[in-house]
Amino acid sequence: MNRQLGTNLKRRIAILSMVSIGLSAFQSAVAQKVLTLEESIEFAKQSSPDIKKSTLNLLSNQKSLDAQRASLKSRFSLDFTPIDFSRTRLFNDFFSTFNTNEDYNSFANFSISQPIIHTDATLTLNNRLGYRNNFSEAQDLRTKNYSNNLFLQLDQPIFTYNRRRLQLRELELNLENAQLSNSMQLLTLERNVTQSFYAFYQAQNSLEIAQDEFSNQQVSYEITSNKVEADLLAEEELYQAELNLATSRSTLQNSQVTLDNAADDFKLLLGMDLAEDIQVEVDVNFITREVDINQAIQHGLDQRMELRQRAIDIERSEFELIRTNALNEFKGTVSLSMGVFGNDPNFGDIYAQPQNNPRVALTFSIPLWDWGEKRARLAAGTANLDMTKIDLQNQKNDIVINIRKTYRNLQNLETQIEIAQQNVKNAEITYEINLERYQNGDLTSMDLNLFQNQLSEKKSSLATSLINYKIELLNLKILSLYDFENQQPVIPTF
Repeated sequence: MNRQLGTNLKRRIAILSMVSIGLSAFQSAVAQKVLTLEESIEFAKQSSPDIKKSTLNLLSNQKSLDAQRASLKSRFSLDFTPIDFSRTRLFNDFFSTFNTNEDYNSFANFSISQPIIHTDATLTLNNRLGYRNNFSEAQDLRTKNYSNNLFLQLDQPIFTYNRRRLQLRELELNLENAQLSNSMQLLTLERNVTQSFYAFYQAQNSLEIAQDEFSNQQVSYEITSNKVEADLLAEEELYQAELNLATSRSTLQNSQVTLDNAADDFKLLLGMDLAEDIQVEVDVNFITREVDINQAIQHGLDQRMELRQRAIDIERSEFELIRTNALNEFKGTVSLSMGVFGNDPNFGDIYAQPQNNPRVALTFSIPLWDWGEKRARLAAGTANLDMTKIDLQNQKNDIVINIRKTYRNLQNLETQIEIAQQNVKNAEITYEINLERYQNGDLTSMDLNLFQNQLSEKKSSLATSLINYKIELLNLKILSLYDFENQQPVIPTF
């Protein structure tokens, strides 16, 4: 009976060994493409839909600003009407009869318009060249004439704000805001990729721990089966060893499923082909980073892009107050024009007798009563501006508080990592000692399984603490815009 039992045990051991080898081979097949954290982030930047949208938004704002700047340059225009013919029959009161009038015109108008951004004025040079052929039935007279009107005109708004300069400044702020949003989007992507990267690494590390545990359980099972075969242990010990081995194999399979799911999530975030086999490579060795809390806070307050965005919001609110103040405003326009006009039946003699055509116009728009509309809108705009200023101060306080919290977490994690490292060393030594005791028959398989579980738990806790430390360093980098891992600012200063 003992031989029969021994044969069955050997078969089981062989089958379990094949399962273990198969799982290891499967894991090796899966790990084909190895990615580092830096490679993952760069890959995500190229394929992330959010980054693509942010880049397009940046391009749109840049082109809008380019168009506005182009509109401030000189504009050349030519309007040409080669034929303008009309025939009308109207009643002439003076002669008490109907009169037919034919009129033919051909003219061209060339102008150069130059906006002046400093004063919001417009300077225009205009030249109108025309030919006219007119016939009147009443006097049986046909008149042919060439004419040319050349003049320079200045239109200057007064007692109002500079609309061109305000619009240009708004577009500049829109572009700056888009640049800030793009940079913040990149940092957010870096954080998301990092978190997903380490989640994948944890699943990968958990699988390795599960494989080690399964290997240890195989050794334990082999020792137990040999002792049972030699009648040194009761058969019940073999049953328990089989249960421990089956449980370990189930844990290994669950770890593989968790890893596969984490890999799919990671590839989806990076925009990779879901059918591609990947593995991540990371150095999580614990190295204490020198973090100056005062430097982190000051750098965050000086460089955080959200603060600049709040400042932009304040400036925009001030622009809205300027526009609101211009409702029903007292304003005026000064128009100055100086030119020369000439006409003659002969084209070459158009300016034989030139005439000066000066023009001066002063126009005022005077509001009389608006039923308190302007005052109410100004009060609403002022309240919005005050709220934006409060948001800016709250943002500063949030930055300081979050940097302090992250700094405290880093200090706490340093202590946890040191303890976790010592726990792993102790658990390894304890397991080795108790494995020897088990081999000598001084310990049951259930007791040995407890020490194995303890070792796996301590390894997993150490990996989690190391990853949490890395993530907190990244959080501090995003909060302060200073990379304490490499001791350099995130946004280079020149």
